[in-house]
Amino acid sequence: MESRIQRIFLVRVILAAVLLTASSLSIAQHDGSNPGEKTILDSIIEPDLDRRKIRESKIDSEHFEFGFFTGVMSVEDFGSNNVSGLRGAFHISEDWFIEAVYGATEISETSAEALFDIPLLEDRNLRYYNTSLGVNLFPGEIFIGRNHAFNSNVFLILGAGNTRFAGDEYLTYNFGGGFRLFITDWMSFRLDFRNHIFTHTVLGEEKSIQNLETHFGLSIYF
Repeated sequence: MESRIQRIFLVRVILAAVLLTASSLSIAQHDGSNPGEKTILDSIIEPDLDRRKIRESKIDSEHFEFGFFTGVMSVEDFGSNNVSGLRGAFHISEDWFIEAVYGATEISETSAEALFDIPLLEDRNLRYYNTSLGVNLFPGEIFIGRNHAFNSNVFLILGAGNTRFAGDEYLTYNFGGGFRLFITDWMSFRLDFRNHIFTHTVLGEEKSIQNLETHFGLSIYF
């Protein structure tokens, strides 16, 4: 009787072991037989998304800038007149640049000359050139619509040079600032504000004058 019970118990243990082994093999086959088959969990963790193709802008790394400008220059005691000129710059780094400028204007009569009809000056041409150090501030972007963004920055400038005025030449200091908008990767629009300070004796006594200038122009980079 006792050996019969032992045989029944042994058979049950063997059957349980066989069933457990078969179950393990079935699970392993289900996991490895179709590796490409996706389950619900896979679709949640790895959603099927379409990647957008983005075209990155290519910014030129050239350091030289050349451009022209036109605007208005107010020469103290001689009114406001049109001014135009050329500029060239070397960009030392992303923040600093050195700039050379040449400008020219023709000054108008003073109120005394107009009133008494007595010209004080024979040469009414004013020419200046200077070299300045500039620093770029507040780089950013300007958006026009949804699909167009343009790089921009604000800059300050300080320098010295020479002004030929009334047949003489005068040491001139200049300072100011401006705004630069990059139309493309090789062209920019500029708006500048400058003050030119020098001392002359044209009206009989030594006088320090400040000459404000506002101009806009285009520059190319190469």
